[in-house]
Amino acid sequence: MTWVKICGITNLEDALVAVEAGADAVGFVFYDKSPRKVDVETVRAIVAELPERVEKVGVFVEQGGEEIRAIVEKAGLSAVQLHGGLESKVARLTWQELDVLSLGRRIWAVPSNDLSEGLIASHDLSNAGSTLLVDSGNREMPGGTGKTFAWNKARATFNVVREMVPTVIAGGLTSMNVDEAMRILHPFGVDVASGVEAKPGKKDPEKVRSFVRAVREADKNAS
Repeated sequence: MTWVKICGITNLEDALVAVEAGADAVGFVFYDKSPRKVDVETVRAIVAELPERVEKVGVFVEQGGEEIRAIVEKAGLSAVQLHGGLESKVARLTWQELDVLSLGRRIWAVPSNDLSEGLIASHDLSNAGSTLLVDSGNREMPGGTGKTFAWNKARATFNVVREMVPTVIAGGLTSMNVDEAMRILHPFGVDVASGVEAKPGKKDPEKVRSFVRAVREADKNAS
């Protein structure tokens, strides 16, 4: 089944809705410029109420390893998602520094325009738990754009890359278009934030349920 992450969680109610809907992971944004930014204490309280099977992902943008380690340990996160680009020295160093943590998953986030077989092959993403996330963001706005990228244009490269590392798609996904994205790209997983919101930082429960339902229906149709 396709891995589903509901990102931009800011409160326990939304996290529980995502879990009840059948999401595999929830994401917490620790980026100061995001309207979905949360603090460590809030996330720690939310994580304490979630089942162990659900991945708790911290989302970071160009933040150093020491800061990320402290947040992961204090909040009880089980995975991290790093934005900033594979060529970023900060991100590369951070990736290496996170080796000391017992993380179930480490996610590299890459803008779709930067996706290339050569770029992925030149970086060590072979570690167990390594995952690639392809988004419609750019270096000025690393995520949360609410816009899709050109799935058909990216298909050839995506097909090669997903054989090298589990690959997730994000950017502008909704319950109305996620089945098309999955049919074109056949990703390991899908990631949604704005597409299931009532407003930035607050989820719409029915949109969350509809999104997960649409993914599971697409899974069923593909089998």
